[in-house]
Amino acid sequence: MYPEQLVAPMKAELANAGFTELTTPEAVEAFMKKPGTSMIVINSVCGCAAGTARPGVRKSLEHSKLPAHLGTVFAGVDKEAVNKAREYTLPYPPSSPAIAVFKDGNLVHFVERHHIEGRSADMIATHLKMVYDEL
Repeated sequence: MYPEQLVAPMKAELANAGFTELTTPEAVEAFMKKPGTSMIVINSVCGCAAGTARPGVRKSLEHSKLPAHLGTVFAGVDKEAVNKAREYTLPYPPSSPAIAVFKDGNLVHFVERHHIEGRSADMIATHLKMVYDEL
């Protein structure tokens, strides 16, 4: 587990962009019951989360069509919440950072860590905007 003071700025990047912090399994379950489209970002302390995932996700929100609900869990901090979120991303293996897009609680798109590493924030944003257009 990472100290809260270490991850607070990393959490704030998404919270300040309109993401709901899901810190318990119950919060994840309630979030997933919301009708319509939603996205959960599995946040992380790693360099690819800081350098491309979070900036790319934030940049993707500069689009005309977006998921109705935005949530985030933090790997290495909110262990039970992350485990619950990962139940919704099966059959994909655990991955962080990662970005999951849902429609009525069903997974419709998943961006794994290996799709984030080595890509720019702009590439991630462009990819997510294309996903949003398909929702």
